[in-house]
Formats: sequence, C-alpha cells, structure tokens
Amino acid sequence: MSSLTFDPTYAPHSGRHRRPSVISRPGPAPRPVVAEVATVLAGLGFGACVALAVTAESWKQLSAPGGVAMFLGNLTGLAGTYLALVMVLLVSRIPVVERVLGQDKLLASHRRLAPWPISLIFAHAVLLTFAYAEAARSGFFGQIGAFIRSYPDMLTATIALVVMVAVAITSVYSIRRRLRREMWWAVHLFMYLALALAFAHEIALGPSFVGHPLTRFVWSLLWASSAGLVLVYRFGLPLLRTFRHRLEVVEVHPEGPGTVSVICRGRNLDRLAVAGGQFFEWRFLARGMWWQAHPFSLSARPRPPFLRITVKGIGDYSSAVARLRPGTRVAIEGPYGTFTTHARRRAKVALIAGGIGVTAIRSLLEDLPRDCDPVVILRASCTEELALASEVAELVRHRKGRVHELVGPRSEVRIDRVCELVPDLANRDVYVSGPEEFVDQVVSTALRLGVPKDSLHFEVYSL
Repeated sequence: MSSLTFDPTYAPHSGRHRRPSVISRPGPAPRPVVAEVATVLAGLGFGACVALAVTAESWKQLSAPGGVAMFLGNLTGLAGTYLALVMVLLVSRIPVVERVLGQDKLLASHRRLAPWPISLIFAHAVLLTFAYAEAARSGFFGQIGAFIRSYPDMLTATIALVVMVAVAITSVYSIRRRLRREMWWAVHLFMYLALALAFAHEIALGPSFVGHPLTRFVWSLLWASSAGLVLVYRFGLPLLRTFRHRLEVVEVHPEGPGTVSVICRGRNLDRLAVAGGQFFEWRFLARGMWWQAHPFSLSARPRPPFLRITVKGIGDYSSAVARLRPGTRVAIEGPYGTFTTHARRRAKVALIAGGIGVTAIRSLLEDLPRDCDPVVILRASCTEELALASEVAELVRHRKGRVHELVGPRSEVRIDRVCELVPDLANRDVYVSGPEEFVDQVVSTALRLGVPKDSLHFEVYSL
C-alpha cells in the first residue's frame, strides 16, 4: 500500500509520511421524542382503524344471515392490513427512528408483530367466505369459486393472501435458517406487491369505504404516505448517497486468514455524517454481487476521500468480497445502528469483541473520549484471527486503557472470565459485538454481573 495514497492513521501499515487526519462529520445524536411520537401515532391509527370497522356496521346488518361473520371479517381485514403497514414501516429505515431504536430493535419488533397481520388477514378471508356462503346458502368452497369468478379485485386479493402466507412461512426460524439470505430477501420483496394488491381490494369492496368518499380519501392518503416513506428511505436516499459519493474500490488488503480490508475512495465524504460503530448496506457492482446488499460495519471512521470496511469470508457473498478488483463501483445504504458513543450512559466503558466483531469496536473507539478508561477484550480462536488488533491497541493506548486478548478454543478460553478481567464491569457501559452465540453469552454474563440493561449495547454479526 502506498504511503502517498492512504492516511496512516487510517491504515497504520501504510508506512511513513504521517500527516494530520481529516475525519468526516460526526453522526447526529438520536432524538428519543421522535420515536415516542411515532409510537403514539401508530397506536392512535390502530384505534381509528378499529372504530372505522365498528361504525360501518348497523344492527340490521349484524342480524342478517352471515352478519356477525361479515362484521368480524371486516374488522380483522382492516386491523390486519393496518398492522401489515406498520410492519413494513418498521423496516423502512426512517433515519430519525432508526437512530433511536436501531435496526436490531426494529427488526425484533417487526418479527414480533409479523404473525398478527398475517393471521388477521387470513381470518378475514375465512370469515368473509363463511359470511357470504351463509347469506347465499351455498357451500364454503363453492363460495370461493364464486368470489374469484364474479367479484371485482377478488383474484388480486387471493394472490395477495397467498404471497403473505408464503412470506410468513419463509420467516419461520427453522425454515429461514435453511434459506440463503438472498433467497429470503427476494421473497420478502413480494410483500410490497401483496400490500398494494390488498389495498386495491379493500378500497373497492370494503364496506367501510364503499359509499364513504372521505374515509376512502383518508385511508388512501395514509397508504400513499407510507409508500412514500418506503420509496424515499429504502430507495431514494440510498441512490442519492450512492451518486453523491461515487465510491469505488481502490484496494483489498489481507488482514488475516480469510479476512480482508476493503478500502474505497469517494467524493464529498466530508459531508457523510457517520458515527463510529455504525454500518452500511454494501452493494458491490460486480458480476454476481450487484443485485444484493449486505451489512458491514465500518472498521474506521471515514478519512476523506477514503472509507474502509473489514470483512471475514463466512458466506458466499463475504468470501467474494476478497476477490473484488480495484475500480469496482459501490452502492451504499446507511449509515445505520445505535452501537455508538451516543448510547453511552457512564464515564467508563468495556468493549468486548468476538472475531470480526472487532470492526465496530475499532471504529467506535475513535469516537470515545480520552478519559473513558476503556477496557477492551478481543476473542479469537488463534492469534492470526485477531484482525485489527494493533490498531485497537494504539487507540486504547491513547485513552490510557487496557486490552486483553482471549485466544484459544472455546472449551479452554471461556468468555465468562470477563468478571476477572473487568472487576468493575457493573459500573461501566458495556459494548459487545460478534457472532450471535457469542453476543448472547456475553450479554447474559453481563446481566448476571449486574450491568443495567440501559448500559448494555450490542451488535450481532450474522449471515
């Protein structure tokens, strides 16, 4: 690597000619009130949705044949589609919300919520079929055929339901872990199509909307606003940042067995507001890689015009990163994550990294104040796998902290030794990053040792 090209504070192995480093803008602080307001608005919207279904029915309609099933079908349909909308918004990556809750919490909320809209929409379809069958004095399956043949938008609604059920099935953990990430992601894209089809069906046939132009307008405005947020933050903003910064790979540098650092060069990186510990979704525009994006944490704060990630080859995509050629264009989405100094509650910190989890720890260290007395624990199976260890040691030395390296098989070197290495752990903010099993073990150990939940921050690295 040429010392005339890269800032040595960014890449210590680059040699001589040290010069002052220029760091990009710091990441903005989270504003918790925004997430609180969004939660209240979502709850009010759900209440309005239920009220809409209740007020659309009269006593005469309820007492008619199939009336009760009809009412319950309309109620479950409205509630289910509204919750499906909320479920999509949770992963639309609205920056002011994501900075408060973080992608991990948003995804966890998304997973907890997911069974409800699918179940309610399925119940909606079953209840309405029974209601119409009872009113027409026909059989359940005969009524399904009549729906598809004779009712407008019913075929599209059936397709939407099938897509939603397929998405739900692929989200079951035992099935999800057997699917490649790219396949799972492609199936989930169809959820947008399903919601669009469900909306068209609901507006055309829903008793809460037929003959109620104001209600139809408000509901349409709600859906259009939600679609706009998804388009802006999932597609528009990433495209804008990609064209603004025009990143391209300039070097792939080995850091250890199966681990490489990818250094990219771009424009206007001084305008990129990012905090140490955050990650981007990376889309390398190379053959076989351009159609998928994967999350990788920055392994250092950006030094305009350079930006760096460090990747361990675990899956197909991360292994292909090591074969990238200089000049490869890069599209980015982000930055994301709450694994930053903004989450800190106490003066002192403990940073614990397993394997390639060191990347978030290394960049986070740059943002921490010099008086934070950091204790860093790096865990690896062998010394060669301690990527970026020298950089971490240098950053810790400037903050008058300590670094402990736990090297060896898990059976011989146990992570629960953290209580010996950091006796005052309960009085520190604890940051943990690494594979899911490692993070779970450290988090449970920290909680057992008395670390409060609001002082415990973690970033999980998975396929």
